[in-house]
Amino acid sequence: MKVKMDNLFSERGIDALLITDPFNMRYISGFRGEGILYISAKQQVLITDSRYTEAAMKESDFVVTEENRDNKRTDILKSCIQQDGTEVLGYEDCSMLCSEYAKFSKELPVKQWIPMEQSVNDLRQIKTPEELEYLRKAESIGDAAFAAILGFLKPGITELEVAAQLEYEMKRNGAEGFSFDAIIASGVHSSMPHAMPDEKKLEYGDFITMDFGCLYKGYCSDMTRTVVLGKADDKQKEIYDVVLRAQEAALETIRAGLKGCEVDKVSRDIITESGYGHCFGHGLGHSVGLFIHEEPRLSPADQTILRANMIETIEPGIYVPGFGGVRIEDMVIVTEDGCDNLTHSPKHLIEL
Repeated sequence: MKVKMDNLFSERGIDALLITDPFNMRYISGFRGEGILYISAKQQVLITDSRYTEAAMKESDFVVTEENRDNKRTDILKSCIQQDGTEVLGYEDCSMLCSEYAKFSKELPVKQWIPMEQSVNDLRQIKTPEELEYLRKAESIGDAAFAAILGFLKPGITELEVAAQLEYEMKRNGAEGFSFDAIIASGVHSSMPHAMPDEKKLEYGDFITMDFGCLYKGYCSDMTRTVVLGKADDKQKEIYDVVLRAQEAALETIRAGLKGCEVDKVSRDIITESGYGHCFGHGLGHSVGLFIHEEPRLSPADQTILRANMIETIEPGIYVPGFGGVRIEDMVIVTEDGCDNLTHSPKHLIEL
């Protein structure tokens, strides 16, 4: 981490750095609560309040300083800056509130503020062996939940009940929380990629798309499976087959050295050539880590060159308004010659 931070300081020309993004704070310091980090060549200071000071001292090797009414955050930062002689301060413009920046820029004795854009987030792109094991475990919890939910799905239960059962199964198998609110979309609802589950009841003949994930040691899982309740008709089989072929082609293609847009194109071309290009509006995938949607992405616009030990989802979809839709999503580790697929749930068309 020190080498990464030293390179970042040199590249951006900063004397010190403020970290306000909670995921970057955890990644850099190990601290899971609320606060702010001040980092320079001489100091590593974690500022938080009395709710978190004990936890911060256990989780982080930073110097923990408690803020309160008599020891305000700006006063603590001012002391750090004066001690270092900091003139150029980096800040996370993608996460810091405008009101917070206005307050800091007015009260802190800094000559120049440097927006860090995505440069701090980019430190998290290549996962460590420990991170990869956490991600592997998180995805295995999702696999277990999917296996369990198949026996729960039946006509008459609501999408909300399915979401609740999935969350229960993930918690029962070791999840500490959820990556995001589960997407459960049945029947015509499944034409909406990010449909919110509601009181709609499952019916025979429905597509049921389930997109869900959990947290393990702070790291996210993400997977999607689409099944049919009852027997699939010919159009459902056709759409499902196109999506499955598009996903498998991307899984066979992805490897270090390719651009995100190149992997996206493999799946997108198959869907387009099948006549459903207008029904696939989102990107093919995204990275996953402490946050559910990280960079780089697999999309038509992403020029990032993939590197080994990046995480990507592969999730093509076809969504036909008034009819329904299909998405199939796996989470993979990019390798030099391909990928290591962390998702092991079956992908053949399941008819319940």
